[in-house]
Formats: sequence, structure tokens, C-alpha cells
Amino acid sequence: MPERCFNRAKRSDDMTETYGIIGLGTMGRVLARGILAKDSQAKIVGSTHSHQTSDRASAELGIQIERDNVRLVQRAQTLLLCVKPHQAHALIGTIAPVLTREHLLISICASVTIEDLRAWSGERCAIIRAMPNTPCQIGEGMTVLAGGEEIDDTLMRRASRIFDELGRTVVIDESLMDGATGLSGCGPAYAYLIIEALSDAGVKLGIPRVTATAMAAQTLLGAAKMLLERGVHPASLRDEVTTPAGCTIDGLMAMEEGRLRSTLMNGVVAAAERSRRLREGS
Repeated sequence: MPERCFNRAKRSDDMTETYGIIGLGTMGRVLARGILAKDSQAKIVGSTHSHQTSDRASAELGIQIERDNVRLVQRAQTLLLCVKPHQAHALIGTIAPVLTREHLLISICASVTIEDLRAWSGERCAIIRAMPNTPCQIGEGMTVLAGGEEIDDTLMRRASRIFDELGRTVVIDESLMDGATGLSGCGPAYAYLIIEALSDAGVKLGIPRVTATAMAAQTLLGAAKMLLERGVHPASLRDEVTTPAGCTIDGLMAMEEGRLRSTLMNGVVAAAERSRRLREGS
């Protein structure tokens, strides 16, 4: 088996590198835009088997398109694997012979583990798992990164720089990835459900639908931004809104009686458990 030695990660952060994006679907194009937002002169090569997708990506982003993934790997140092999870095994098998210790492979394939990628690639390159969520498309995403023991701070910074342009980035242990799937990966859907419910309440109270939806969405956006900027516990900010004998406490009591808090918690746990079962093939 090839030697696993990644000390070459001392590479300077300022060195120009070429990014290879394997799969130019929605998230592949989002990542390309993020890289170009940070450096409009960045070198990016993308690959796709669809002529329609490649033509659109080339026109939209102005990046080079490579039809052969082997040639793409030979041209790029940082590789972004943006294919569907069931396609990953065969694709990695195709490019494995030309992977080297100079490559950093960043996979956004859900439920595909670092150990899977190591086995399929013959342990020829450094590997990081990334889980971006859909708001990355508007620069307000949450991306979770996890790396194996060969990943040092320099390599993790290389990955973080890409996703930082798309929102916020955190690094966790890979063992927590199922939890991250249930929380931030699936989280936008929970937020949309909450916004829809708040909007319905507004309609019930006579507020027009469009106005009620805008009120609900902006309220959640503002509350989230305030929490992130202040960096305090959510309960502290909730107390700022909740005046004694006021309207808010009545609303909170009704939500507690409806078990909103435990329902949301159970939803995240259920999604995380489903992620674990998919990863284990059960």
C-alpha cells in the first residue's frame, strides 16, 4: 500500500494553485463562484459528463472544462468531489492511479466516509470531508469540515478558505458528521417549516400572505444574525424580548405546551440517525 506521508503540507498559503471541481452541478458551480469571489484570477478546471452542464458552467463562470477526470487531476492540486454519493466509488477508482501526495481531495459526498475515500484512492492523497448546506448558494451557508490524521492546519486552511466565501465554516471530528447532517445539513428545511408556520399564523390574524412571510423570514434572519454577532446563549437574547406579564411570555408558554422545543430536538436526532443508517447501508 502506498506510504501515507503528508509532510509536504508546509506548502505556502500564498502559492498559486489550480482547483479541480469534479461535477459541475448546483454545488459544484457554487464552489466555483466562491473561489472566484475570493480571487477572480483563480485557476479552476471543472469536469462534467453533460454537454449542457459544461456549456452552462463555461458560459456562466468562464472556467476551463475538462471532459477527462484523469487529465483534470493531473492539472489541479486541490480537488473538489461534487458528484452524487453513489457515483463516488467508481469515479475515485478511475482517478486513483494519478493521485499523489501533492493532492488535497475535498469531498462533499454525503455519507461517504474518509475511510471509504482512503480505501478507494489507495491512500494516495490527503482527504477532507465537507458538508455545505443549501444557503451556500447565497453566501449564507454553514459548512462542516472533518479531516483524517494526515490533515494539518495548513491543509485545513486550504479547505476552509474555499467554504468561508459561502458563509461560515466549522471543523469537527468526523464521528460527529451524522449529527452535523441532522443539524445544519437538514436544518434549512426546519427553518422553512418554522417560517411557513409563522406566516400561517400571520394570515390567521389577518396579515396578507406575502407580508406575513416576509415578516417571519426577516425576523428569523435578524434573530440569527444578532445571536451570531453577540455570541451569547440564545436564552439571554430571548429574555431581552420577554418582558414580565407581556405578550412574548404567553406565546412562549403556548409553544412549550405544544412541545416545540422537544419536537425540534427529536427532528434533528431522527435525521442524524437516518444519516447513520444510510452510511452503514441499513
